[in-house]
Amino acid sequence: MLTVTTVNVNGLRAAAKKGYLEWLAGCSADVVCLQEVRAEEAQLAEEVCRPAGWYAFYAPAAARGRAGVAVLTRREPEAVRVGFGAPEFADAGRYLEVDLPGVTVASLYLPSGEVDTPRQEEKERFMAAFLDYLVALRSTSAAGGREALVCGDWNIAHQEADLRNWRGNRKSSGFLPEERAWLSRVLGEEGGYTDVVRALHPDQEGPYSWWSYRGRAFDNDTGWRIDYQMATPGLAGRAVKALVERAPSHPERWSDHAPVTVVFEQ
Repeated sequence: MLTVTTVNVNGLRAAAKKGYLEWLAGCSADVVCLQEVRAEEAQLAEEVCRPAGWYAFYAPAAARGRAGVAVLTRREPEAVRVGFGAPEFADAGRYLEVDLPGVTVASLYLPSGEVDTPRQEEKERFMAAFLDYLVALRSTSAAGGREALVCGDWNIAHQEADLRNWRGNRKSSGFLPEERAWLSRVLGEEGGYTDVVRALHPDQEGPYSWWSYRGRAFDNDTGWRIDYQMATPGLAGRAVKALVERAPSHPERWSDHAPVTVVFEQ
């Protein structure tokens, strides 16, 4: 089996003080993808930066205190790459991939955006460049007899079932028609990827992976499903289990996101 978990930690230093390390110690995954690390390696305590039993790789953002992704693996990767070839986002701390036997696993933190601001324009530029890369990754992986798995916070709820309050968010970044259409391209003939969690839970609302800290969003399960594991077809066909590791209660959360775990048959 290959078990992969992805989670936006909402600041790794803060998460480590709230329960991340205890969660990681009990984690059964072979690979863990982290997003919004918001720290450089030198700023992390040793047990956080290099947890026992893991190889850890980081791609921090040039803008301090922002973004940042990481990949933790039980076995040493064959190769590690930062970025996806787009010069604008080379040091943005938003993409890191590792090669393991037969599969490339990536951690993605797609920009969140904000309607009618430069942040939304940046998100759109990222999406355009990243779709081209996803197509190339699928092609090169297939040519080499490999699969690819892109995990992370995609900051887009694809369908109405992926967002509890979808009616009230139709004009919000993260649920805009053009963003959802872009994700459909990723999952359609052009991109060729499979949303593994949705494939295993086709008729379920959610399972949500992010809840605002405001109000009682978590208690009422008023969430968004924006953390995905997108796999090439061969790997997606081997997925046998997917779950969101939702905290038992609001005080037990160590991030505003929950880990999303998928088990694949080898």
